[in-house]
Amino acid sequence: MKGIVLAGGTGTRLHPATLAISKQLIPVYDKPMIYYPISVLMLAGIREILIISTRQDISSYKKLLGNGSKFGCVFSYETQPEPKGLVQAFTIGEQFIGNENVCLILGDNLFHGAGLTGLVGDAASLSSGGKIFGQRVSDPERYGVAEIDAGNKVLSIEEKPEKPKSDIAVTGLYFFDNRVVDIAKNVEPSARGEYEITSVIQAYLDLGELSLQLLPRGFAWLDTGTHETMIQASNYVYAVESRSDLKIACLEEIALNNGWLSQGELKLTISSMGKSSYASYLLRVLNESS
Repeated sequence: MKGIVLAGGTGTRLHPATLAISKQLIPVYDKPMIYYPISVLMLAGIREILIISTRQDISSYKKLLGNGSKFGCVFSYETQPEPKGLVQAFTIGEQFIGNENVCLILGDNLFHGAGLTGLVGDAASLSSGGKIFGQRVSDPERYGVAEIDAGNKVLSIEEKPEKPKSDIAVTGLYFFDNRVVDIAKNVEPSARGEYEITSVIQAYLDLGELSLQLLPRGFAWLDTGTHETMIQASNYVYAVESRSDLKIACLEEIALNNGWLSQGELKLTISSMGKSSYASYLLRVLNESS
């Protein structure tokens, strides 16, 4: 399975902070926002990852992430000419996806909780169909909403409904088989003029090949699209890291644990980081792995 991080858009809800920088490059506590979705793909065992962003921002992502080798991955890059919906990720990434299945994660979504590796690892092993993740929220009208029965079978999907049929929001993490490319090509724009991801989800629902995994109670899913949620996400990461003395979304640590980086390779990475606290943490990880 391959992975796509959609890090496009103009970030207007965060203006003026995003007038000169892409939203997903802004730090969430101690690391760039985009580290968090990339970490989810890596925890799922996905090493080939496409970063999609705007023409003016793509060079900044290349400078930050490079070709992915320092994380034991292979990164590719494509531009999104204009933000017209999440479905564009599959058409823009058609050549990258090739004949494989694909996971799409939004560049401003943060996931954290016990068992995350198992949840996303199982989803990445799907052979056919689509799998989405849901979480109960107090304001479902802000999201795509899934209506389910007592057995967690999806009955309907609605995009930002005025009167939601449930309190289950569809998160920004989607696993699909290779048919998603052809499905995406046939999606019609919504009344908002966008190619909605709910249309793709609906196509798999119509095929009877859609499953939904409710995130467990106590599991954190944060959408960092506003100033308030950015602060909440930073405070959450700070609190967890301070209490546990372990980092969330440390890409080099994940790569080392996955066997994608050797100790020697990690040592070289650390030597290039100077005296940052992040480098000190990685040095501790390296010493503990010896």
